[in-house]
Amino acid sequence: MASNTYGKLFAVTTFGESHGPAIGCVVDGCPPGLEIDAADFRHDLERRATGKSRHTSARHESDEVEILSGVYEGRSTGTPIALLIRNTDARSRDYAKIAEQFRPGHADYTYWHKYGIRDPRGGGRSSARETTMRVAAGVIARKWLAQRHGIRIQGFLSQLGDIRPASMDLSVVEDNPFFWPDAAQVPQLEAYMDALRKSGDSVGARVDVWADGVPPGWGEPIYGKLDGELAGALMSINAVKGVEIGVGFGAVTQKGSEHRDQLGPDGFASNHAGGILGGISSGQRVTCSVAFKPTSSLRLPVDSLDIYGNTVEVVTTGRHDPCVGIRATPICEAMVAAVLMDQALRHRAQCGDVEVPAIPTPTAIPG
Repeated sequence: MASNTYGKLFAVTTFGESHGPAIGCVVDGCPPGLEIDAADFRHDLERRATGKSRHTSARHESDEVEILSGVYEGRSTGTPIALLIRNTDARSRDYAKIAEQFRPGHADYTYWHKYGIRDPRGGGRSSARETTMRVAAGVIARKWLAQRHGIRIQGFLSQLGDIRPASMDLSVVEDNPFFWPDAAQVPQLEAYMDALRKSGDSVGARVDVWADGVPPGWGEPIYGKLDGELAGALMSINAVKGVEIGVGFGAVTQKGSEHRDQLGPDGFASNHAGGILGGISSGQRVTCSVAFKPTSSLRLPVDSLDIYGNTVEVVTTGRHDPCVGIRATPICEAMVAAVLMDQALRHRAQCGDVEVPAIPTPTAIPG
């Protein structure tokens, strides 16, 4: 299977299946000297993990990272960093009845037509289990970005079904299982998900990610635009059906006089562009929004086909998320981090010695 690598100078290759013996990744291009320890990965992997609340899949993996290469005496060596996580709680028998059936909304049908074979256990390569290694790679990127450039990346759930935050307090995002920025609404979300799970159905969600401290100048027009690569990386996450940068589709109803971000000696007056102009970072907060579709694995029966072309009734049993967006925040953060680190290294390689003249203040402009 091709296209399992993203990034150019900071390149991440993931491998493994949901119910295989292990999953892993190879991170190539990390500069030498970065302190890396297996314990560094624990926090973000726990944030992504299932089994932490009744609102996610009951699958419980230990997600202990083994560092196989690229780190010596606690520091990156500049050579490929290989990370491995062993699967310890796979339950493949749950998929025996649907091994020859196509689950509507899943990649079963398309994988079959592309490869002529598929791993039905938990979706195989198309499972969200693969995103574990994206988060692991993102830990390295986030650490380098924070130390080298002071960049802080923060994600949160900005919509669950038709529920939106009534207020915005990022300090409470890590205090609830929804990554929700309004603590007072958490009981409402709990009740909503309990009713949804009881009905056997699922729902979509939206995740926002903000990156603060990104300096101006990152991004490579025309085909290496920062917003284009962010969109591609985020769209590559399982179940993502839409990505917006800045106001996104909201720009359709704006007038040009409203959308343009006025610039003055004190900076920008607004940030409708999401911190990116012409594919290059402007120095403002980089903002992304990601839309996740409802989970397709349902215990509600639905008509479909089997691999022989016969009509069948499909009922998906096993352990599944009623809303994959609930634990997608760390995944989205990781993809943003990976893209930003890749762009930082690319900018340094081409333009690291570029000196930009100081912009004069209005009072110093002649005339």
